Amino acid sequence: MASYLKNWLYAQNPNASPSIETSPAEDEDDTETVHGDDDDAPPAFPAVNSAQRAASGPGPVPRILTDIELMPPPPAPSLAVRRPGIASSSNFLAVPPTASSSSLLVPTTTTKPPTNPSKRAKVALAPGHGPLDWANLKKSGQNLRGTDTLLRVTPSMLKEHRTREDAWSAFSGKVYNLTHYLPYHPGGEKELMRVAGRDGTKLFALTHAWVNIDYMLDECLVGFMVSE
Repeated sequence: MASYLKNWLYAQNPNASPSIETSPAEDEDDTETVHGDDDDAPPAFPAVNSAQRAASGPGPVPRILTDIELMPPPPAPSLAVRRPGIASSSNFLAVPPTASSSSLLVPTTTTKPPTNPSKRAKVALAPGHGPLDWANLKKSGQNLRGTDTLLRVTPSMLKEHRTREDAWSAFSGKVYNLTHYLPYHPGGEKELMRVAGRDGTKLFALTHAWVNIDYMLDECLVGFMVSE
């Protein structure tokens, strides 16, 4: 291309010597790329012109507290001034005057006997009337409910069965014939006869709510309670 221009210019003016003028290269202006001093340096956080940095302002770096400064040990009483049998003047490890005070000692109320100890105790059952004997009686096939089918029992019907030879009681809506179970009851016949002919749910819950009565008297089920 350069030789072609030289021949063309020489043909126009044979006396002129060919010359090529070159213009100085323009500086490239790349406004889209911004180069910093260190491209690998992370940005400041918060930013230099941010509202958070302006509000906080320069301040001292917070000091990290040690474990002793965060939770100092409790003041221990001097062992030199303590004497056996005499209460220390320090409140540390002392019996609190009120229930709301904290202490490492056992509260005095837990060392006292119960105010109303339970008076219930198991009675001596006749031979052959233990829990295993009752379980064997249920498996024997004997009719312990005294009825052929399940009944709908009203309160007036339940009240008619309150004797030692015919004792019914209701527990949580279910009516059971307690007649055969009376001599097997660990608390004695007298306690069980308290609920004969009436609803014994409340008394049962107060004395031994942990007993599964549905399993204990499943073969004695007479029916279900209904209204009059």
